[in-house]
Amino acid sequence: MSLKRATSDLAAGKFVLLHDSDGRENEVDMVIGAEFVEWQHIARMRTDGGGLICVALHPIIAENLGLPYLADVYASCSDRFAVFGAITPNDIPYDERSAFSISVNHRRTFTGVTDADRALTIKELSGIATRAMRERCVEEFGRNFRSPGHVHLLRAVDGLLDARRGHTELGVFLAELAGITPAVALCEMLDASTGGALSVEKAEVYAKRNGLALVDGSEVFDEFRRRTTE
Repeated sequence: MSLKRATSDLAAGKFVLLHDSDGRENEVDMVIGAEFVEWQHIARMRTDGGGLICVALHPIIAENLGLPYLADVYASCSDRFAVFGAITPNDIPYDERSAFSISVNHRRTFTGVTDADRALTIKELSGIATRAMRERCVEEFGRNFRSPGHVHLLRAVDGLLDARRGHTELGVFLAELAGITPAVALCEMLDASTGGALSVEKAEVYAKRNGLALVDGSEVFDEFRRRTTE
């Protein structure tokens, strides 16, 4: 069963490939627990994935770190800066809302964009995320991170897959199933030969060649539904 292997691999600090659905983005993301990230993982996401490297956070973590949705920040600034009202993301073709929050660098980074710097930021995010599952950590977050930065944070919605079935929520729930801190680094897999997203078929080839689990979002959602209706 791919879901069982995916959660086992995620708990062991391995990459898992996660497809959302044919009717949504229809993309495959590389996913790894934030607590396991080293610079080699960033390099692999950058070279084998090619998309945006982000960290998806459980809504409790996001709330206790004081993280807003970026679209809400823009809306609150639109009276002063008209451009923020003009660029409202109200026409996303695959979803009704964006999971993007702010971007950060850890304060011990230099430029923040190198593989080593991004790994440091993500690893330190996992530590504060663990504490933020239990208590509010806004001041500590501010002491240790600056914004804007080179690691984009994604805020999973309240209710997770009951409310949204994006890679953000799927990845966070996978982390919960794996018994690790529900903060995951993820990166879309792109196809340099087509200019689009890597197809599921090509992702399957990559997964087999590299000994990785590939799990479909429908399987993750079915497990979520089973657990929330018992």
